[in-house]
Amino acid sequence: MRLRDFMGPSDTSAYRQGKWIKRFIYTYWLVIALHALAQLAAYFFTTYPMEPKAFYLGVLTYPTLLMAVVVGVVQFMDYAVPKHSFMMLFVAGTIIAMVIIHLNMDIRIIGALMLLPIIASAIFFRLDLTLFASVLQVVAFVILYYGDATFKYYLTDFDLIAIPLFLLVSMLVVGIIIINGRELVSDLEATLTAKQDLMIENAVIRKLSTTDALTGLYNHISFHEFYEKALEYGSKGAPFHLALIDIDNFKQINDKYGHRTGDLVLARVARVIREYISPADIAARYGGEEFAILLFEKGFEEAFVLMDWIRQQLSETFHEEMEGTAVTVSIGLKSYSEGTTKERLFEDVDNLLYTAKHSGKNKTLTPHGPLIVL
Repeated sequence: MRLRDFMGPSDTSAYRQGKWIKRFIYTYWLVIALHALAQLAAYFFTTYPMEPKAFYLGVLTYPTLLMAVVVGVVQFMDYAVPKHSFMMLFVAGTIIAMVIIHLNMDIRIIGALMLLPIIASAIFFRLDLTLFASVLQVVAFVILYYGDATFKYYLTDFDLIAIPLFLLVSMLVVGIIIINGRELVSDLEATLTAKQDLMIENAVIRKLSTTDALTGLYNHISFHEFYEKALEYGSKGAPFHLALIDIDNFKQINDKYGHRTGDLVLARVARVIREYISPADIAARYGGEEFAILLFEKGFEEAFVLMDWIRQQLSETFHEEMEGTAVTVSIGLKSYSEGTTKERLFEDVDNLLYTAKHSGKNKTLTPHGPLIVL
């Protein structure tokens, strides 16, 4: 969800705004309950100039039921027709405010309740809702003034000017808050977008700096970083295997078919390697036509089977650019053993590769010779 989605009536922000609607509904129920308790407390603990029947019916029961029905309708509509929830929410808030004002006009500050729906609309950061809530309060004021003798009785000439003025000022203040909030969110969104772009650029740069552009495998430097880590884990009891793969007669391929064909062959060899190694393994273009692979989470026999399978697949991969012929590779493979240094392990595997290339090529050699796995 984008931050600006919370600023307007967009579909992507419906879930978040829906949660706020439900919170308002729960708050309305709480207000109704607290108002009933407050009226009861006032009746029992203060001098209340009203007969019990008139109090229980006219002050407690009927108004409480009216407000409860209004909130119940809003709650039902929020469930059945959620697209109208916003409007009904503020209509319900206005009716509740009118009822409470009607019952408590002897409290001078009670008229300030009309400001609350306007202020509450700021939570949704929607100017249309703020305008709607403001219009509702003006309508409510007119209804109370002309339809409620008690309300009119307690109003002074100053109140006739002050209350509409407070409603107007409240609407303007909330509007300013929303506009400024939108600007702040827009700035924040721009900052986050710039940060995301920078993260993407850094990721691209890191990928370019750690991978070989031609083959998509890790490059020489990256391989050594992984190799150091593998040795560290190996010294702690996590075995791994090192394999070196070299394309046979690659110089002849370049000389006969051109470097463009040589590049295509390198890319296809890399693709076959990538296709068969596991996600836990690390493959790198070590240099020229040579590849280095670190094999993890498998026994030596499994590692051999995998490397020899790759060798066989490459020998059966035909290249149209080379008149339909295939290339072969020679492979050296050895497991890490405790106490073996980085240089010693690499030198041993390189010697195995050298032996494979000078004893017929197209084979996988290990310290035990060319294994035969049944």
